[in-house]
Amino acid sequence: MYTASCLCNGIQLKISQNISKILVCHCKQCQKAQGAAFVAIAPIEIKNLDIIQGKELLSEYYATENKKRVFCSQCASPIYSARLDLPDVIRLRVGIINEDINAKIYSHAFTQYKACWFDLPDDGALIFDEKVVV
Repeated sequence: MYTASCLCNGIQLKISQNISKILVCHCKQCQKAQGAAFVAIAPIEIKNLDIIQGKELLSEYYATENKKRVFCSQCASPIYSARLDLPDVIRLRVGIINEDINAKIYSHAFTQYKACWFDLPDDGALIFDEKVVV
């Protein structure tokens, strides 16, 4: 079990599943949404996610017709993304998890778009020029 929170602590989450994989996406949309070289996410089944506090602070932005990005309306911390065609899973931003997680990076996706100033680590993860479906 894990807990997670946004920067202002207005949103508090409880995750009741093991996190075994971290997926990293290097696409331009993720770079812009995170303000960073990539996003690091963990797929979480929606049934294993409880919003303990701050549901009213969650705001959504539809980056595409099929994918919404959910963030804190108070501090703007990215919380998760969700695809409409995968309604049972969210992609939690692992940086908001409060505890240490025993997970490794499983894959780097959209590496053909990675930031030119970022070198891919030799972390043993799978590398995909485009997206990877897990």
